[in-house]
Amino acid sequence: MGQLEKFEQAVRDGDLENLRMQVEQLIKKFHNGTGEPESLYDLAGLMVDYGYLELADSLYEALLQIMPDEGQLKIDRAGTLLELGEEDEALLLLTSITPEEEEYVQALLSLADFYQMSGMSETALIKVKEALSLMPDEPVLRFASAELLLDAGRYIEAATLYSGLYNEGIGEIGGIPIVSRLAETYSAGAAYEEAIPFYELLLKESMTPDDLFGAAFAYFQADQPKRSTQLVEQILDLDPDYFSAYMLAGQSFARMGDDQQAYELFVRGIARDEYDKELRLAAGKSALKLGLTSEAEVHLSEALALDPEYIDALIALASLYNEQEKNEELLSLLAESDEVQTDLPILTAFRAYALEREEQFADAYVSYSEAYAGMKEDPIFLDRYAHFLLEEGNRSKAIEIVKQRVAIEHNDEWAAFLELSNDEEV
Repeated sequence: MGQLEKFEQAVRDGDLENLRMQVEQLIKKFHNGTGEPESLYDLAGLMVDYGYLELADSLYEALLQIMPDEGQLKIDRAGTLLELGEEDEALLLLTSITPEEEEYVQALLSLADFYQMSGMSETALIKVKEALSLMPDEPVLRFASAELLLDAGRYIEAATLYSGLYNEGIGEIGGIPIVSRLAETYSAGAAYEEAIPFYELLLKESMTPDDLFGAAFAYFQADQPKRSTQLVEQILDLDPDYFSAYMLAGQSFARMGDDQQAYELFVRGIARDEYDKELRLAAGKSALKLGLTSEAEVHLSEALALDPEYIDALIALASLYNEQEKNEELLSLLAESDEVQTDLPILTAFRAYALEREEQFADAYVSYSEAYAGMKEDPIFLDRYAHFLLEEGNRSKAIEIVKQRVAIEHNDEWAAFLELSNDEEV
């Protein structure tokens, strides 16, 4: 049994102590001049593959003590150190590689990877651009630059680089299809029409749920909901638990005007993922379109139960209670959510309407006054506020509100009211 086979056997046996002892013996032989550098190097790679990073690092360290100027060793050890969280030491190794060395470009790419993972995209780009200046025609470097530009949200620049690679007939790099990246880049940049042909090319080669979803989303955004629904149905055939597909499917059917089918998709999604508050909100709104008010109330209430601070669901449920004039339920809902909705004038307006209907006029006046600052551009609110003020005998304030109302949108009734008010003043 060869040396590597012995180590692999120790790994299979889970005998870490034996493994550690063999590594120490091999390093000792190497320092005594009886070990081969190639053996240590191969073993270090094996330890990395099996996840024994500390053992791998000790082997790389031993090799560097004998060959301190070997650039590839520095890069290999730096990668292991980064995995171990020893970033400062890893960076020292990588930055010690000079432009004159053969491994310099590789070191630049390793530095770029580190900076990207650290959230320093611009610094990573600088390193890749330097590498590109040294090897401008190298596809891997152009691809790496495109990847960083995509990650940084610089979609036009990324698409230009990916397109160059694609037009040169390069199908993939590092196992990643170039058409996939072009589709993703155009879609991320909201250029959905441009993304669609690349998604279709991708789907000829790959039919994964993620690929199908990307294509379906692009078609939906490009206002082609019929094709979007076809693709989403394929997703759900492949993976019924691809939860986001239910939302997109429902939205696509709704855009086609098929509210019944949309509602059914949202409900199917809820059955698969009972903790998706957005699906419950969508189901609630869809149920309202179908006139299913009881079902809508259930969906919206459940969305709020999942997240009491879900503003969209809160507004939708409050609006439903207001339309149904369920004053007690509306006031109770708003009381429970006071801390959440203190800055939302629409909810304060709903409170005012409910209090007015309950003939709690003093409290209603307070709520109307509070809501006014944020609702002074809403004709419906101004109509109700003006009528309330007139009922309460506050004619001067009502005139002020009506003037604001007419300034936004002409209304014959209010225009006549203002004209009569002016005549009375004369």
